[in-house]
Amino acid sequence: MSSATTLASRTGQRATPNNRGAKARERAAAWARRAPLLPALVFLIVVTQLPFVVTLVISFMNWNSLRPDETGFAGFDNYVQVLTNPDLRQAIITTVILTASVVLASLAIGLGLALLLDKKFIGRGLARTLLIAPFLIVPVAAALVWKHAILNPTYGLINGTLTWIWSLFGSNTPPQPDLLSQTPLLAVIISLVWQWTPFMMLILLAGLQSKPADVIEAAQMDGATPFQIFRYITLPHLRQYLELGGLLGAIYIVQNFDAVFTLTSGGLGTANLPYAIYQTFYFANEYGLASATGVVVVIGTIVVATFALRTVFSLFKKEAAR
Repeated sequence: MSSATTLASRTGQRATPNNRGAKARERAAAWARRAPLLPALVFLIVVTQLPFVVTLVISFMNWNSLRPDETGFAGFDNYVQVLTNPDLRQAIITTVILTASVVLASLAIGLGLALLLDKKFIGRGLARTLLIAPFLIVPVAAALVWKHAILNPTYGLINGTLTWIWSLFGSNTPPQPDLLSQTPLLAVIISLVWQWTPFMMLILLAGLQSKPADVIEAAQMDGATPFQIFRYITLPHLRQYLELGGLLGAIYIVQNFDAVFTLTSGGLGTANLPYAIYQTFYFANEYGLASATGVVVVIGTIVVATFALRTVFSLFKKEAAR
């Protein structure tokens, strides 16, 4: 017993330096792989995380640039005001309505376009390029096009088309709807749907091109109709792609500022949270309240991004399992 213990202890003593050397080499190799990424990591922390930490600190302060002598610690008063202030509470409601409407409409239209582009026809490549184009336009430029070239009640495309149609029937008083004044939130939603539908279409088209062809052929041989194939095979296959498109779209649309600022300047009930932050910071000079509102937006975005990342990881696992 004592000899075995002695042998084991000797073996352990001899193995310990080797194990330590192996672990040291592993650590050195790991640091050698990570060292080239350190400058990018430091840059990312300085550019993104440090400003957020500063914003978080300011959100707990009572800070108005017009009254610098009254600056002090405010606790959670700014966050309470975000949820109780009528204007900020309305901005939260507008943000939810705007985001949900744009995401759902973009997904529905993008799904229809993806189903059409999944078919083979002459000029499919050109059609894809033209349909993707709205997503490639600078957001401010897209909003200006909608404001002046399409929605303008005097010379816009919509009213010009209505005037031409009414003239065909001999009417001299065509309707002249002014969407920017009568239904401003709908005008913002329409412009964003036009811009984000190509994004949804690309995600869903990628999902359609990865659907199992053998299962569809088997269903067709069994006499399944195109609607049955879509309902019981295609749509369940696209579920994760629909979730991914909806979550990614929500992350970006909830932060939208360009369309609201350019089309309506936040008037007539169209001010969302990003525009409310802009007004609070630049017009009211309430730095603490604006920072608290920004933190609320960031928290909401992080919640949505968490679900988006889970969906992406599940898609990767599904593709790796094939």
